[in-house]
Amino acid sequence: MRRTLSRIILGVFVPFLVGGGLVSPAMAQSEYAAEENPVPEAGPRTYAIYRTTDSISVDGRLDEDDWGAAPWTADFVDIRGRDAPTPRFRTRAKMLWDDEALYVAAHLEEPDVWGTLTQRDTVVYYDDDFEVFIDPNGTTHNYYEVEVNALETVWDLMLLSPYRDGGPAVDAWDVRGIDAAVDVKGTLNDPSDTDEGWTVEMVLPWGALEEAAPGGRPPRAGDQWRLNFSRVDWPLAVENGTYEKDLDTTKAHPESNWVWSPQGAIDMHRPERWGIVQFADAEVGTATVSVEERPNRRVKEALRRLYHRQQAHRDEHGTYATALSALNASNVQLPERDFAPTLRTTQTMYEISAPGVRGTTVHIRQDGRVWVTGE
Repeated sequence: MRRTLSRIILGVFVPFLVGGGLVSPAMAQSEYAAEENPVPEAGPRTYAIYRTTDSISVDGRLDEDDWGAAPWTADFVDIRGRDAPTPRFRTRAKMLWDDEALYVAAHLEEPDVWGTLTQRDTVVYYDDDFEVFIDPNGTTHNYYEVEVNALETVWDLMLLSPYRDGGPAVDAWDVRGIDAAVDVKGTLNDPSDTDEGWTVEMVLPWGALEEAAPGGRPPRAGDQWRLNFSRVDWPLAVENGTYEKDLDTTKAHPESNWVWSPQGAIDMHRPERWGIVQFADAEVGTATVSVEERPNRRVKEALRRLYHRQQAHRDEHGTYATALSALNASNVQLPERDFAPTLRTTQTMYEISAPGVRGTTVHIRQDGRVWVTGE
């Protein structure tokens, strides 16, 4: 059974896109009560992005010295995280940056490299694909999604908010100046042999990414962004000498979804669960930089638990809670500091705030946006 997708043009709403599948709003709402803990593992994965001085040739081969010196991420895992099956094939990524752009590369082990989609901004995850998700501000709003398949077909879009919070997706938005290339280790769309896999290389210029970045500017050394990678892998069969999807229609998600930082559910659109990257001042290969733990992250996670409880309260009662006691807020604690939230509500909206570190205040509201004041 093939799924259909209502695309959006110029900001018109599109249904919930979930890293290779769709979920309905009703399904998303029914899951709120089970999602209080925003971290499905010990915490988000981290990566220090080092500066490059190489002239990067976008050909998918990664043969520049700086690519060789850049560290790989940890191997991708199942999107659900803990206790989910280990991916059948290995996937890793690496990154570099300079004053002009963010550089992304990935290697995807794959014995059957295939692709069918060739038109820009088609739903690329209907093929096997590699995906990049970037939230520069860390608010979970105004973030980017870029996908590419083995035919170098790109789908890029901007999400004004996650689909669970109403979206919408702006499919007409493009990464201006994007360059993406694929190098296939084997033969594309040829079932007669066994391939090694494919390598993806992307250049994402700051001129496009700074649109939703802090201060509307490129990152500076020490800045942290939220980012994640996803890989969609479809089961295949060979019919009449060509690849066809081998779908188990009894499964809601017959495709595999493998990611760098686990989401805890088959849903890439939970930016609070993405990894954390830090832009290092050091040139790649010259130093080792540790990604810092930013202290307000824990406060944000505690507020996210109350957000999920508010959404569950609304689903059950038709309105948001007007008192924190109705959310059992007293049992949300932080080990390293007091957690003292306050709640303000109207008939249709709310905002929960809590003291952060060094005189800051952390906020979250009914559409899931989280932000910090007093910095």
